[in-house]
Amino acid sequence: MIWVVALIVCIMLVAAVMVLFVPNMIAAVVATSVVSLALTAIFAIVKAPDVAMTEAAIGAGLGSLILALGLKRLGFNQTGGSQGEEND
Repeated sequence: MIWVVALIVCIMLVAAVMVLFVPNMIAAVVATSVVSLALTAIFAIVKAPDVAMTEAAIGAGLGSLILALGLKRLGFNQTGGSQGEEND
């Protein structure tokens, strides 16, 4: 059981570092979703299903949707710059 939690925590750490260093904004949103889903799995393992369902719905679902819609509204392309900028 402890190995499963340790593996999930490692996945969370890798995804959290990816959020900081990936140039692709959509990939950063996906990485935040991975962190939230991993946290959901940990909550389910420690027998907190109500918190797990809330984290899945709000953290992974609604949070990712809001971030993705924000990127779309701000006009970010997949490389991280805005549409009006030239990427060299």
